[in-house]
Formats: sequence, structure tokens, C-alpha cells
Amino acid sequence: MEQSPEREGLFNGGGNRGSVSDSPYSTSPCFQEISVVRPSWTKVLILAGVATTIGSSLPVGYNIGVVNSPAGVIKAFCNSSVQSRYGSVLDRGSLDFLWSTIVAIFLVGGTVGSLGGSFFADKAGRKGALIVSSVIGAVAGILFFASKVANSVEMLIGGRLLVGISSGLITSVMPMYLTELAPRPLRGPMGVLCPLGVTFGVLVGQVLSLSQILGNENYWPHLLACYLLPLLVCSVVLIFLPESPKYLFIIKKQPHLAIKQLAYIRDVKEELLDGEIQELKLEEQDNDDDKGDSWNIWRVLTDRSLLLPLLLVCSLQAGQQFSGINAVFYYSVEIFQKSGLSLENSQLATIAAGCCNLFMAILSIPVMAKFNRRTTLQLSLTTTTFFLVLLGIAIILTSQVSWMSYLSIVGVLGFVICYGIALGPIPYFIGSELFEVGPRPSAMALGSMANWGGNFVVGLFFQIMLTYLGAGSFFIFAAVVVALFFFVRFYLPETRGRDPAQIALLCKQGFSSRPLESPVNSASTVETFSVSDVKEM
Repeated sequence: MEQSPEREGLFNGGGNRGSVSDSPYSTSPCFQEISVVRPSWTKVLILAGVATTIGSSLPVGYNIGVVNSPAGVIKAFCNSSVQSRYGSVLDRGSLDFLWSTIVAIFLVGGTVGSLGGSFFADKAGRKGALIVSSVIGAVAGILFFASKVANSVEMLIGGRLLVGISSGLITSVMPMYLTELAPRPLRGPMGVLCPLGVTFGVLVGQVLSLSQILGNENYWPHLLACYLLPLLVCSVVLIFLPESPKYLFIIKKQPHLAIKQLAYIRDVKEELLDGEIQELKLEEQDNDDDKGDSWNIWRVLTDRSLLLPLLLVCSLQAGQQFSGINAVFYYSVEIFQKSGLSLENSQLATIAAGCCNLFMAILSIPVMAKFNRRTTLQLSLTTTTFFLVLLGIAIILTSQVSWMSYLSIVGVLGFVICYGIALGPIPYFIGSELFEVGPRPSAMALGSMANWGGNFVVGLFFQIMLTYLGAGSFFIFAAVVVALFFFVRFYLPETRGRDPAQIALLCKQGFSSRPLESPVNSASTVETFSVSDVKEM
């Protein structure tokens, strides 16, 4: 796919302020007005971010973190239900298998939902796909709430499967929707709202599932269905939010509606959007030139020019799970107990680690706005590796050196903080910056599937690793992170502030590509001019 001269002038001329006459912006009578307006957080943009974070991604994290603490009481219900309905008592092995099914079916649903995200994002729209996910999530919540009254373990399993499908749709579509709504400087901050909601949801689930609150025999159905409240409230708001202008303009071929929605989102008159409209036209031209048959998952998988960005997206998404983040949280209670804390206090300390993770997710919003993706990601991977190794060594030596137990606490908290710098947020939205609008839904669906698949694999094998390797498991996680570091260092182009079509050109040769050998200043590919700058020109 050749880059058009217009696009080259628009995105490659940013480093030279004196060459503004070569930019398409200069041909517009509104140039001075639109060039001096720095894109900002409008009311619609904030509302979209808040509604999707609380109503979509928070339930994803909630359903990840909610089932651990009340496992005993839910197992008892399952055994009682099977006995009363089928006349048989489950032995310990059968009950453990049933419980593993209830836990794992959520991850299977997430994988299926991720693949469905590609279809719904193109057919129903980005916003439409999120509405579909809300409907599926609402049905799951009703099944959770009614399962005890109906004495049905099948309803419990069905609810976990459906909420998994809903969650997979959300993690596949939500980052794409928000980054397509946002102006270029805010795409990173908007992209991290999905992992922020997931992190917050995990923490809320951990807190509410304490036995003193809802994680007990009387209230566990209410606990599992509690996410319905934010989901339903924010779904009403979601209906009134705008559809992605890029989707309307490029995929649906509705330019007038797209421009109207764009003006509504930016809170400016349509005539002041000349620059963004021209960018949309160029993206539409690139998409039409390269389209042929419509984009789908199979075409993305077999297109050689997309091999490198697809591997980057999938490896980052899977690598996020293979870094051992969930394993660290699983092991944290035992680590804190070995340090002298009681079981109850160890659980509270784990919640404190979750608060630390949430703080880093919030901090990642300004970090993504101010710092390059490559820099923050490499820093995150390097420091994460260090704390994984430190944690493994500290746990191994805890029985020999008393103060090593405290060093293991440092390892847990250090890992959580460094993970949250970039490895936590960036994989969720990097696909929207590496891929153009056409292949983007399929690529992000595959990336989301890799994330859910990685979560499933770690959950399946971590107990076995723990049995045979113990703390040495963390050295394996560290080795995976090291491999991911070198892949990122040599092949991930800087995407902040750059046009996806430009990124596509850098990566189209697969492993023969040299994505770092670009004359474009990746940190400022689109120049923001002040009034005085324009007058001086």
C-alpha cells in the first residue's frame, strides 16, 4: 500500500514548522483557527470514558476477582444442588473439577467473545457491540441472582459462560471505540480506561467478596450479580453516546453523519474540523485502495503485510498474562502470611496490593499522554523482570533468612507497580495504534483472544508449576518478560501521535521490516501551532 502524497505532507511535515504551506491544513480558510485549538477533554468525551469504564470494563474485572473468596460457600451450594436434583454426592475430586469448570468457563467465554468482537464491531458498530455485550452481561447477572433460588448449578455455569462472552466483547471493542472517539493527543489516555476499569473491578470484587460483606452463604448470589447495577445504569448512558466517527465515515460510508458526530464530540462547529475531516478522507482512501474483499479474521491472519503488527499485538496481550500478574496475586496471601500476618490481615494486604495496582492504572492516564509507548513499555518490562527474580529468590530463601519474607513483600509491591507503568495498560489499546480502521477490529479481536487464552493457560498450569517448581515459577515468568522485552525493543515502532497508515508502512515487510529506522520524529508527528507561530510564518 503506497502512502499518498497528501498523507505524507500531513504527517511527515510535522518536524518543520517553516513548511506549513505544504500541509493540507494550510489550504483551509479555517487553518489559523483549527491549528491554535489544542484538542481537549470535552463533556462528551469524558462521559464516554466514564460510562464505558464503569459500565463495561469494571464488570469484566469484577467477574475476574469475585469468585476466589466465596469459593467454599459456592462449592457447598453446588454439592447440595447436585445431591438434591440428581441424588448423588460429589466426592472431593468431582467437586473440585466442577468448581474448576465454573471458574474456567468464564475464560472460555472471554476467548469466544473476543473473536465475536470483530464481527459485532463491523456489523453493529463500535457502540453497538458494547450494547450487545451489556445485554449479554445483564442476562448473565439474572442467571447468577436466580441460581440459588432455582437450586441450579447449570444456571451458575451458564451465567459464567455468558459473562465471559460479554467480557471478551468488551476487551476487544472498548479500547477501539474510545481511541476512535479521541483526538490524537488523547488516544493513549482514552485507551488506558479499559484496563483501569478492569483493575478497579478486580479490587471491588475482592472487597465485596469478603465474608463480612457479601461473600457468605446468604448473600453470594447477590455478590455475583452485584455488577448489574453499574452495568444497567451506564448502559442507559451508552445508548445516547455517539458512534465512532471513523466507523461511520470509513466503514459505513456515512460522511455527513460522521462529521456531525465528530462536531458533537469535539464541541465545535463543523467548519472548524477541516483538518480531522481531511484525515478521515485520507484514511478512507487508504482503506478503499487496500480493501478488495472486506476485512475479516482470516484475511488479517493471512495478510503478510500485517504479520509483524499482529504478532506484536498478540504477544503483548498474551505476554501480559504470562508475566505472572495473576499468579503473583494468587501467591500474595501466602507471602504475607510467611511475613507474620494473620490470614485475615494477609487478605487485607492483598487488597492493599490491588489498591496499588489501581493507583498505577490511574497514573497511567497522564503517563500515556506525555511519554512514548516504547520508552515506558521497555522500562516496565525491565523493572518487572527485576522484581520477579527478586520475588523468586526471596521466597526460596525465606525459610533460611528471616528478613527475606519482608523482601518478598517488596517484590510483590514492586512487581505490581512496575507492571502498572505500561505492561498493564498498553497491550489493551496498542492494536488501535498499529492497525488502520479496516483490519483493526479483527486484529484487536485476535489480541484480546490471546489475552484470554494466556489467562486460561496460566490458570490451568500454575498449580502444576507451583507443585513442582515452587517459587522457581517466577523465574519462568521473568524469562517470558525478557523475551518480550527484546521483541519490543527491535520491532515495536513508536506509535504515540502517529498515523496508523504510517505505522503500517513501517511494518509491512514482516521480520524484514526496520520499524525504528524512520526519519519521522515519533513524539511530535503532528505539530500544534500557536497563534504567534502562525503569524510568524
